[in-house]
Amino acid sequence: MKRLVIELCCVIALAACGNSKEQKMAEEDSTAKAMLQGVWIDDETELPLMRIEGDTIYYADPQNIPVSFKIIRDTIYVYGSNTIAYKIDRQSEYSFWFHSLADEIVKLHKSENLEDILAFDNKEVEVIPTTEVVKKDSVVTYKGTRYRGYVYINPSKMKVIRSSYSEGGISVDNVYYDNVIHICVYEGKRMLYGKDITKKMFADIFPEEILTQMILADMNFMGVNNKGYQYQATLRVPESSVYSLANITIGFDNRLNIKKAE
Repeated sequence: MKRLVIELCCVIALAACGNSKEQKMAEEDSTAKAMLQGVWIDDETELPLMRIEGDTIYYADPQNIPVSFKIIRDTIYVYGSNTIAYKIDRQSEYSFWFHSLADEIVKLHKSENLEDILAFDNKEVEVIPTTEVVKKDSVVTYKGTRYRGYVYINPSKMKVIRSSYSEGGISVDNVYYDNVIHICVYEGKRMLYGKDITKKMFADIFPEEILTQMILADMNFMGVNNKGYQYQATLRVPESSVYSLANITIGFDNRLNIKKAE
């Protein structure tokens, strides 16, 4: 399933449509859920789009995380990193139409080909974290003293869940892996400072709903001034052009200060 990158702010705004009182008060339609069990094919592409088993939706793309769902009256609520509500336009035993967030009607029919289930063999996300460590170093001179700054971008197993939308306006959650960045400063052979930087350290300057979908992507040693050692961190939403910069100052007293870049 092709994915279209949408600005992160749209993801957050559209998620609000799932927070309805109707969802909390009304009973789930167990008959409608029972009719959804099975593999569903996109009418337009004739490709498997999703498999429904119990109260879980599995997607053909193994990077898309399985999500739970409920049907209440004429709406299907999908519970991923955000709760999304889709208006049901038509439902029968072999037909399922719903209104996507892109204001399009997604038309599906139930598969009668047993081989279509093979598209969902891998129910678990198959994103393998990289093991390559990226090393960067820079040399600067301040007041006649030579400093060398080292940056080690270390992959981790910390998962980052990012919401995006398919071309038809269906919300999907993808998984990526964050980095831990080690920075250190040397004066000659003497190490003056060494510390691991994680995404959690930026919680005071970025809203939680944005930070949770970003990875700590890069770190650059900017130099030394009278305030201390200067770094700039890049936090990025995976597979998108959305990113934010943060300035890090490590004082000569080894205290760390983080501010959002102007």
